[in-house]
Amino acid sequence: MNRDFTRGVVAVLAGCVVIFLGDTLLGVQIENFLGIATFTFPWMLDVFLVPFIAGLVVALIYKERSGKWLAFLPPVIVRCLNCYYLYLTNDQWNESFFFHLHLHYWGLAVVLSFQASYIGGMMVGVFNGSYLRNNDSARNRTGGEPAGNNKYHQHKNT
Repeated sequence: MNRDFTRGVVAVLAGCVVIFLGDTLLGVQIENFLGIATFTFPWMLDVFLVPFIAGLVVALIYKERSGKWLAFLPPVIVRCLNCYYLYLTNDQWNESFFFHLHLHYWGLAVVLSFQASYIGGMMVGVFNGSYLRNNDSARNRTGGEPAGNNKYHQHKNT
């Protein structure tokens, strides 16, 4: 198997574990919509902080610039599996699945989750310096000095 593929699968599975553990520890089921009572502090942590941490984990394990794209997958996978789990275990959901799954709410929760996860994956790239400009490529594009080399931005060569 390809090493990048294996690392990607391990990273996505680790992100799924982080989100599943966050759901379990916080005791939140995002798929259950209870009206305004749904939006509590643990719910906010589960929608924003837990996927952010999962995105960090995915990007740290994958160790490539494209780890931010893999960070999208764990929230989508876990949210879909949670819906399927509720369908199998909850008698009310089993009777009328689409009546109990509010797609307008669930879609919003999934989008918020994977955007938070993407931001976590992007932060790893920023902290690792993956998005820094290479001075040689900047000099070749502009034909002159690289960006930042003027009298206002003096850099020391170490």
